[in-house]
Amino acid sequence: MATEVKVPVLPESVSDGTIATWHKKVGDAVKRDENLVDLETDKVVLEVPSTVDGVLKEIKFQEGDTVTSAQVLAIIEEGAVAEAAAPAPAAEEKKAEAAPAKAAAPAAAAPAPASKSAADSLPPGARFSAITEGVNPADVDGTGRRGAVTKEDIVNYARNGGAGKAGGARPEERVPMTRMRKRIADRLMESKNSTAMLTTFNEVNLAKVSAARKELQEEFQKAHGIKLGFMSFFVKAAANALQRFPLVNASIDGNDVIYHGYSDISIAVSTDKGLVTPVLRNVERQSFADIEKGIADYAKKARDGKLSLEDLQGGTFTVTNGGTFGSLLSTPIINPPQSAILGMHAIKERPIAENGQVVIAPMMYLALSYDHRIIDGKDSVQFLVDIKNQLENPGRMLFGL
Repeated sequence: MATEVKVPVLPESVSDGTIATWHKKVGDAVKRDENLVDLETDKVVLEVPSTVDGVLKEIKFQEGDTVTSAQVLAIIEEGAVAEAAAPAPAAEEKKAEAAPAKAAAPAAAAPAPASKSAADSLPPGARFSAITEGVNPADVDGTGRRGAVTKEDIVNYARNGGAGKAGGARPEERVPMTRMRKRIADRLMESKNSTAMLTTFNEVNLAKVSAARKELQEEFQKAHGIKLGFMSFFVKAAANALQRFPLVNASIDGNDVIYHGYSDISIAVSTDKGLVTPVLRNVERQSFADIEKGIADYAKKARDGKLSLEDLQGGTFTVTNGGTFGSLLSTPIINPPQSAILGMHAIKERPIAENGQVVIAPMMYLALSYDHRIIDGKDSVQFLVDIKNQLENPGRMLFGL
């Protein structure tokens, strides 16, 4: 019996998707719930699994093709037995035909010790890094999705003495942007061009937060099964401040201002495909443990490529932490249609004046970028000071002060 594999029903905010990678070819045996193809949308990469056991008999669309909701992607013959020699899909034939020309390119062939098959299996960024660093991908342990070798894996391998740069090589490679990367670029330009963005800065002494984490860490882990991190303090402080400064939690829709009576906070998460912002909902009602578990769950989903479109929908405010990469100060860009974003940065021990004495304290610079069309400078400064006061006196968060 023939079974159709269809594009999942996409939400209204996503009109179509692009075939990113076929994991099976015509003639291959497939199992129920086994991923057949990755479908890339503007926001996430969706996996399309088989609904039955059988053999892949027909592929309707090739890698790079654009598809819409409910279109038939492939046909599976349910209960059939895989053929001994299955024909390759058109996309694979095209790759095979292009192989001689690609192998003959002197810029790529000279410095790359990797075999063609190993190099072709890499994403474009990782492939280019393998060429420039003179690394054989087969020698590198992959940390990406399904053990894939990422650009970071190649660079780290080279920096750790696994391989050196090939001398004299000046390779170049032109690759199209992925849909997700292009959408990120479009949204950044949209934010820049459609908002009157300003940024205000402050600094916060995290000595009391650090002491609380150290004192309560063991008990917190035993009680909740998860570590108490810094992020939950900032997210909870932001949710409390948003209740006191509703304009910062508002958004513009045409000539109207929409006030949100809840704090749905987007958390910026870096992935190998770009920055995504899954949403923690109703943070004003969540405990520290709820926030930590939510963040950990999203981080795992992002690493495994399992974030859903629903995870990314909505959000009234964003928190981003450039400090995880060593950033000391930045001006974060607003995530439309939101009106503000809080930027965290690296914690550095610095000498500061405290009660007339010079002391060493763990300090962090905070940045709040905001849309000046609806948020005045006074409100933005007071909002950031509110967060600072909560973090410097964590007990205030417990009493809603």
